Amino acid sequence: MAEEHRHHHLFHHKKEDEPPVEAAVYSETAYGSGPEGAYAETTEAVAYAEPEVDYKKEEKHHKHLEQLGELGAAAAGAYALYEKHEAKKDPEHAHRHKIEEEVAAAAAVGAGGFAFHEHHEKKESKKEDEEAHGKKHHHLF
Repeated sequence: MAEEHRHHHLFHHKKEDEPPVEAAVYSETAYGSGPEGAYAETTEAVAYAEPEVDYKKEEKHHKHLEQLGELGAAAAGAYALYEKHEAKKDPEHAHRHKIEEEVAAAAAVGAGGFAFHEHHEKKESKKEDEEAHGKKHHHLF
């Protein structure tokens, strides 16, 4: 198991083996003297194209993040209800339980907002995929 050291990352990391992608075009001009004293000019133009975007992979990514947000909202909401119950059950520490209930409720709202945001990102990715593959939407109304 020591040799198999696996990391499960939740955030994006740049892959080290990928070369940088540039959308710029530039040219290099070199001047020098030729073999017989003649003056020579060499021009080299280099262009980098933008990488092709995998919209299906992006859509799937946003779907997973949306589901993660939904799960977080449900868990935080359940914890808020639990703390509300504890506040009634344990009057000696009721103030502490009410504060924890409010924090959990705020976390539930934040997670719900994140899920809502990712839902719209998923829809936008799907729309971009359809536009990239020639599907057109005709809005008649």
